[in-house]
Amino acid sequence: MYQRLLENLTTAVLLLDERLAVRWLNPAAEALLAVSRGRVEGTRLECLEGESGAVADVLRKALDEYHPFTQREAILLLAGGEAITVDFTVTPLSQAELLLEIEPRDRLLRISREEALVTRQETIKVLSRGLAHEIKNPLGGIRGAAQLLERDLPDPQLAEFTRVIVEEADRLRDLVDRMLGPNNLVHHEPLNVHRVLERVRALLEAEHPRVDYVRDYDPSLPDLHGDESQLIQAVLNVARNAVQAMEESGTPSPRLTLRTRARRQFTLGAERHRLVCEVAIVDNGPGIPLALRETLFYPMVSGRAEGSGLGLSIAQSILHQHQGLVECDSHPGCTEFRLLMPLDIHQ
Repeated sequence: MYQRLLENLTTAVLLLDERLAVRWLNPAAEALLAVSRGRVEGTRLECLEGESGAVADVLRKALDEYHPFTQREAILLLAGGEAITVDFTVTPLSQAELLLEIEPRDRLLRISREEALVTRQETIKVLSRGLAHEIKNPLGGIRGAAQLLERDLPDPQLAEFTRVIVEEADRLRDLVDRMLGPNNLVHHEPLNVHRVLERVRALLEAEHPRVDYVRDYDPSLPDLHGDESQLIQAVLNVARNAVQAMEESGTPSPRLTLRTRARRQFTLGAERHRLVCEVAIVDNGPGIPLALRETLFYPMVSGRAEGSGLGLSIAQSILHQHQGLVECDSHPGCTEFRLLMPLDIHQ
């Protein structure tokens, strides 16, 4: 009876002997650790060695002192090389048996990070709109006054200066409009996301032929409902940033990978979706400076001397209009942006 209850738990549960070898584990543990019960019974799991053997040390301490221990945000290294973050509790049942309960934290940490990202983006949007309103109102007055002044100037040569005022006012107005991102309505229609990526790849190949463009597509992906032109703009903004960063840093053998995958039972923000499309844009450039990572999607923030700092902000805004978001992981030699969009909204 108790075994049946444990088999239906969503928490991973393992029974270990005094050698820390597996006596039994439930289906949730098999799924989390990517192992099969039949193959690992009677053996020690390498992943329980954790980071520098820290997990195994806690297990031995629980056994030696006959006392339960709980560890928060421990790192387990799976057989495929993937590292997962978990909370675990180890309880000695006897001098020769340990009950190990493992709760994955990666999903909770990611959901928390995504919720903070969405909240931050909404705050930026409200602040940007208020700032745009405060800037554009006096700009209109400056522009109108310069045009009136131009008509009344006694010397026609002085009109050159009023034209400079008008042109600079127009340039600042356009900058504010771009900072706000696309304000036109999204026209949802079925589209093939790979057609979007191929369009972006063709544009980048024409601009930056030295870069090696790698396609890693999942052909089984269903059609996505969205605005093709806006999604092209979002992907192009992210991919162009990556290519420019590689070229400016002199990355040897620059490579940009465009990858698509389907994610099942995936949470975006506070909503869980049956199916999500993941578009990954991966480069082998220098990586994003640590100081910029928290403010990466803010408007006017850029790591490039000639950058406007609007590309990623606009891409995030477009993804929000598609009920998705943009995530980023970066370290020297590998920067990955993931554009995540639900596939089950209009199905």
